[in-house]
Amino acid sequence: CRCEAMVGRVLRTAAEAWPDAELFLSVEDFGAVAEEPTVARLHAEGRLTPIEAQFHIVDSVVAASRVTGFPLIITTADNVLMTTEVLHRLAGEGAKGEADAIVVMAEKQDILTAHPDGQRRFYEVRDGGYSNCNLFWLGGEKALKATESFREGGQFAKHPRRIVKAFGILNLIRFRLGLTTLDGMFRHISRRFGVRVKPMVVTDGRLAIDVDNERTHRVAEEILARDTAV
Repeated sequence: CRCEAMVGRVLRTAAEAWPDAELFLSVEDFGAVAEEPTVARLHAEGRLTPIEAQFHIVDSVVAASRVTGFPLIITTADNVLMTTEVLHRLAGEGAKGEADAIVVMAEKQDILTAHPDGQRRFYEVRDGGYSNCNLFWLGGEKALKATESFREGGQFAKHPRRIVKAFGILNLIRFRLGLTTLDGMFRHISRRFGVRVKPMVVTDGRLAIDVDNERTHRVAEEILARDTAV
């Protein structure tokens, strides 16, 4: 079989989505990934610019934005099931000008349909369960305020105390008691940070499955093998 590094697959998908766009890679040591085939090719073509990552993910995003400018689509190197279709849709939603920042989300049932072992924790709100897809759109400098919610770490479903630090105790109560919908949750977040943050819900549950451990690595491989066989 053809093995491909995660970062190479993610960059290849982004490059296929926009064949003429410049891509950026925030990484601590570019030399560690420079010889990966897709990384090497895009860098040689002048399409890929490495940016030195900072100690914290929020600081890395801020530092990268100084180089990239806006609007900016952000994802992670483990987001191997990302597709060109979702990238195009996200860019289109951002272009509408209705939000300062957009977070891509998928519904619980769609995720479990994609693979029953794909996710084990969800944000349970009044209108259902959701998981984020590690894919974000930032429209401008103002949107950087929203990234502060990740200062304590983004795994809120695993660590509810982080919701308190990021969003406040009232939002934790609303979240825990199921008093708000997904849209309502994002309205509360928007008010807290003074920016318009909106969710973009997708029906492709695969998009919420990234590679965090051996289980999700196996799940991603199974999904990719299944998709290739179709």
